[in-house]
Amino acid sequence: MIGRLNHVAIVVPDLQSASALYRDTLGASVTPPHDLPDHGVTTVFIELPNTKIELLHPFGKDSPIAGFLEKNPTGGMHHICYEVEDINEARDRLVNAGARILGSGEPRIGAHGKPVLFLHPKDFNGTLVELEQA
Repeated sequence: MIGRLNHVAIVVPDLQSASALYRDTLGASVTPPHDLPDHGVTTVFIELPNTKIELLHPFGKDSPIAGFLEKNPTGGMHHICYEVEDINEARDRLVNAGARILGSGEPRIGAHGKPVLFLHPKDFNGTLVELEQA
């Protein structure tokens, strides 16, 4: 069911500074910022040969990651994202196995324009897992 690692997401307090760090210090290819109001985040992707790093910054006062930055003012790893072939099939299989899906349980469109779901971190060794339909 689980496919390749799509990205690792890192919450950052300063998106411009974090983007510059990856671009200027590490020589990485960095996408322009993209606002996702439905998710309450602004994202930047660091393109790597084998995967991506997603930099996340709160968008709006009700951002779900604002609390993360309050607890971790310098930022930190937020979640990992795996690809799945069929997100509804993956969701049903996970729910039948006892995993909890965050939110309504229905896929939403994510940063890549594809359906995504998030799995409860307590069900996955303390790690927030995002599934994205490939």
